[in-house]
Amino acid sequence: MTLLSDQADAVRALVESADPGAVWAVGGPDGPHAGSGAADDVHDVGGLTGVLALWPAVGTLVDEGALHLHTPLTAYGAEAAADTPAGITAHHLLTHPGGTAALTRLVEHLSGSTLAELAAVRVWNPLGMTRTRLADGTLRAPLDDLARFLRHVLHPSGPGDDGGAPAPAPPTPAWTAESLRIRTGELTPARGLLWHPAPHGVWTHHAPTDPGPAVWISPRRHRWAVLLPAARGPLRTTFREAVFTPDGSTRSAGPGGIPRV
Repeated sequence: MTLLSDQADAVRALVESADPGAVWAVGGPDGPHAGSGAADDVHDVGGLTGVLALWPAVGTLVDEGALHLHTPLTAYGAEAAADTPAGITAHHLLTHPGGTAALTRLVEHLSGSTLAELAAVRVWNPLGMTRTRLADGTLRAPLDDLARFLRHVLHPSGPGDDGGAPAPAPPTPAWTAESLRIRTGELTPARGLLWHPAPHGVWTHHAPTDPGPAVWISPRRHRWAVLLPAARGPLRTTFREAVFTPDGSTRSAGPGGIPRV
């Protein structure tokens, strides 16, 4: 669903008023519809490492049968299960906010590559995210690469579309579908696999700190969004409401902080 010009203007006015230094973009399967900042400027998006690198890397291992989400990590060897409680599984780690370090060790153990190498070879390069780098303890990427990733999550494409390989580049539709559903039963907060549900059928992944980068996708509305704030405040919530509610309302934003994402 294309972002209408008046809604795009409202989002732009909101961001410029709340956080003039923020960088943002909104789009759909066909690419960006509106945004700010130069698309090729590289930003520190370390808070998105979980969803841009780790999540699709795990997905490639699941897709090829090298990793089973509900198998205890001990089945993959002592190194894979190091520093984790007995009986822990990849599913536990994917639905727990503190599971990324153990997940990274697991992925690197099973693949024989660093997370940076695995993500670059299996995910970023096939998607054309040629300027995304995981190095020196953080992830850096231009807005254009973030848009490529999010539009692919909404509408997977790849060599198969042109008669080449039969499957799209990761993350695959099957892995995305498995991830964008509640995986924690009645527990709160509800979680998917490294994605978290938000109102209006939206899924999000964001940095645990404020300010910090955030991304959203809505399969229902065929829309994605990314926000790279420069200042503390409730912009994450009001931005999401402006982009994804049918009327672009921001009425549910909480005062002072980011109580909902």
